[in-house]
Amino acid sequence: MALREAFLELHKTLLESERVGYEQAFGTIPSPGAFLQLTIKDPWFAWLRPLSEFITSLDERVEAEEPVTNEDVKTYMTRGRALLTPEEAGQGFGKHYFDAMQRDPDVILANERVAKLRLV
Repeated sequence: MALREAFLELHKTLLESERVGYEQAFGTIPSPGAFLQLTIKDPWFAWLRPLSEFITSLDERVEAEEPVTNEDVKTYMTRGRALLTPEEAGQGFGKHYFDAMQRDPDVILANERVAKLRLV
């Protein structure tokens, strides 16, 4: 499903962007396992959890017994795009997302792939 792939790519890009910032602040992360633990437990990565939860919800829907409908896809596109609303001021996901877009052109490119998704 193109929607899932686009959001997974964006999530991966954001994780990599945050990893770079984390390592600049605290030093090299020693292993993929250590990185996974940081993404789960460290406050530095906490802002990404709403996106992780969205993708998990999408995965659960895809794996459900009932086939995915066009209405399901529309609903997830709407929810996902609403989540990806950058906010210059404030707190939470929107503010961190804005900051990531300002510092990392790869985030902008991954965001554009989500924005260009169309229903088939």
